Amino acid sequence: MCYGPKWWGGVTVRKDISRTVGQHRSVSGRQDVGYDRFLMIYDVTVPITNTMPVWPGDPPVQLLSKSHESRDKTHVVTVTAITMASHTGTHIDAPFHMIQGGKRLNEFLLDILVGKARVLEIPALRSIGRAELEGVNWDGVERVLLKTQNSAHWRDGKFYEEFVYLEPDGAEFLVQRGVRLVGIDYLSIDKFQSPSHPTHFALLKKNILILEALNLKGVTPGEYTMYALPLNLQDADGAPARVILIN
Repeated sequence: MCYGPKWWGGVTVRKDISRTVGQHRSVSGRQDVGYDRFLMIYDVTVPITNTMPVWPGDPPVQLLSKSHESRDKTHVVTVTAITMASHTGTHIDAPFHMIQGGKRLNEFLLDILVGKARVLEIPALRSIGRAELEGVNWDGVERVLLKTQNSAHWRDGKFYEEFVYLEPDGAEFLVQRGVRLVGIDYLSIDKFQSPSHPTHFALLKKNILILEALNLKGVTPGEYTMYALPLNLQDADGAPARVILIN
């Protein structure tokens, strides 16, 4: 594949070199040679920086660049020391995060993290409950990513306490519908300062993975192919992930 211009954090991908010269046009109207359709890749991962918001009480991100001169003194070698929590930025929660003896992230097959996903937009609400989800056709939906007003707050420069969350009855509804992964666009799927984390428990006790801290601001609601690949940490409660959506 070759990569074209970025759109809202996405990348246009030219695919399927099978047609004759000049037969097809790009999305911009420019005639292209040998390409018959375009895909969009959306990177919905929050960038990891020293100044990014983290969950209160978690260690702050520390990216410390270190350099040394090469032995032959012809160039400088640079490496970065990284300090951060396993739930920094865009990340995946495994059952072990909340449940003693629960499955670790490395115990899940990658087929849960790769496949068709629905981006469902829930605008202008403080929380998402069963009532907001019942009117949706859930046939065949195994992965759902909840797009809310949270995505507009990633550039606040500070932690956003009033983020939209999933109510426990909404989580139970998704369990009943057979969903295998639930994503949301801030650092927790539970209400801020929740004393008992009922939404986490509703999902994780059923081995439903939680994908948190997505940035869905530039993504239109609809069906996508999702790739959500966490760091291959062993025996982990969770891990940062790079997440892309392809339409």
